[in-house]
Amino acid sequence: MGMQGYSAAERLERLPISGYHRLIFIIIALAFFFDSMDLAMMTFLLGSIKAEFGLSTAQAGLLASSSFFGMVVGASLSGMLADRFGRKPVFQWSIVLWGLASYLCSTAQTVEMLTLFRILLGIGMGMEFPIAQSMLSELIPAKRRGRYIALMDGFWPLGFVAAGVLSYFLLPVIGWRDIFLVLAVPAVFVLAIRFFIPESPRWLEQAGHAQAADKVLQGIEQRVQNALGNVPLPPPVRLPRVDIVPGTFFSAFRQLWSTQYRQRTMMIWSVWFFALLGFYGLTSWLSALLQQSGFAVTQSVYYTVIISLGGIPGFLMAAWLVERWGRKPVCIVTLLGGGVMAFLYGQSAVFGGNVGLLIGTGLLMQFFLFGMWAVLYTYTPELYPTSARATGSGFASAVGRVGSLLGPLVTGLLFPITGQGGVFALGALCFAVAAGVVWVFGMETKGKTLEELSEV
Repeated sequence: MGMQGYSAAERLERLPISGYHRLIFIIIALAFFFDSMDLAMMTFLLGSIKAEFGLSTAQAGLLASSSFFGMVVGASLSGMLADRFGRKPVFQWSIVLWGLASYLCSTAQTVEMLTLFRILLGIGMGMEFPIAQSMLSELIPAKRRGRYIALMDGFWPLGFVAAGVLSYFLLPVIGWRDIFLVLAVPAVFVLAIRFFIPESPRWLEQAGHAQAADKVLQGIEQRVQNALGNVPLPPPVRLPRVDIVPGTFFSAFRQLWSTQYRQRTMMIWSVWFFALLGFYGLTSWLSALLQQSGFAVTQSVYYTVIISLGGIPGFLMAAWLVERWGRKPVCIVTLLGGGVMAFLYGQSAVFGGNVGLLIGTGLLMQFFLFGMWAVLYTYTPELYPTSARATGSGFASAVGRVGSLLGPLVTGLLFPITGQGGVFALGALCFAVAAGVVWVFGMETKGKTLEELSEV
């Protein structure tokens, strides 16, 4: 085809969205789904584990945040590894690690062992998330990129709901250990990934492997053409060229703080930190707070699942709006909406726990918050060049996980002093701060190729 003169970006951006793009999307999104199921499962199994090991509330809180501790480590490492050694191998190993760790959780005889295995599981999950978003953003053309990544993120509330449903039916029958065993099975999924998902050609080119990039691109072009019924592909269009910088392990991290990217890095780190502090401070306590309002355990699991369903229209709405309005306005609206609803949810629990009011405000809170997640996952990888994209996404995610570690702890400390109203008011404040940061320092990335965004 005589495509040698064109860059990977120029060849990828011209491709019409096809069944092949959708196949890649489904594989990455499913990995994301099983991953979030594993993480969410702790919300539903904690009660049984607490009872079996006779844990205090503080010990249970520590166990619940152990996987977040692992995620901080996994997310900060994986980005640097993926920018150095490629997206695909790190993606595969992350999944092997969480599958293995989930199996080990089912064998834990002491709470110390279980905590250790949950940390391992967290490392695997923390590695997987930023790479999934980097891979997808590098393989999907700019005009649809935001929509696909926002949709991928929607597999997160679906995973949460699936974990609730699974534990609701299986927990009384097989116990928590076997549930961890069941969750280890999807790691076999990696075998599918090895055959279907290519290494990112943008990364190969950036790392100086021009021939390998060309080979992968030819494969992608061929598959897209087959998927479209062998119509000729449109010719590539010239795009701004980005200098190829051969990376060392830490050069990508240094790039995040270069004059060009410093403001973006500070902006996105602050947003991840405050958004996740608020989100996990509230979510990890949703079920427990319902129990304290006088609902039985099965009832509270049931209501937590129902409230989470609000996230499904939330992320679908966000996936549509990020391409219509742009990333920045949707980010601000979802954060502010989530903040207002969190505040009202906290108040509704105070006013005698009227179930209708509780579920109504809870649904709306999750509607906005899962919309917020969808935007965050779309926006973050777009702010960085290929040479530092996974590192940028990984560190933003890691800073966010520090927030998600602190969230439940801060909530645990605040609750005895301020009660439920205070906890949700704090969550609302966190979202308001994050929205302010995007408003003042955020840039718009809608509809631009990743290369154009590196030029700004």
